[in-house]
Amino acid sequence: MLLDTPICDFGWKAPNFTLKNPHGDVFTMSEHLGDKGLLIMFICNHCPYVKAIAARLAEDTKLLMAEGINVLAVMSNDYHLVDADSPANMLRFAEQHGFTFPYLVDEDQQVGQQYGAVCTPDFFGFNALGELQYRGRLDDTRLQNDPNRIPELVNAMQLIAAIGKGPKQQTASMGCSIKWR
Repeated sequence: MLLDTPICDFGWKAPNFTLKNPHGDVFTMSEHLGDKGLLIMFICNHCPYVKAIAARLAEDTKLLMAEGINVLAVMSNDYHLVDADSPANMLRFAEQHGFTFPYLVDEDQQVGQQYGAVCTPDFFGFNALGELQYRGRLDDTRLQNDPNRIPELVNAMQLIAAIGKGPKQQTASMGCSIKWR
């Protein structure tokens, strides 16, 4: 089912969480909330929207991380229902697309529920205080690869890193519904 994300609730405080990647390494959100902010993305492996943006997502997040903006990805789908989203497939998907950010398993779906994640991809851009400043889309191209695209997520996160505030105008992300138990 195709869904759009809600508009940004500016200032909403990010709940802390601790999740593991498929290798069992532990990541705590508060430890990644850097002085230039944090991007938390809800993605999965099987969604056609995530597949369509995966290369651009890898490129954009590498740029953000090189600029000192931290990035975490969370997979909240029920992978017992959708095997393509299993931890083993998460490793393959991340390697295939060159993801350099931690890709974490939300086994009990609690993090996705706490954040009000709606679809994949769903982007949450936080400032250094853990306040939500961006809940928009990756770029203006939808499913196409366009060399003249406007990298809205990168632009928003760079603004948040610089002044602690996100853009007032944001376009909702669109994607597949999260597969809840």
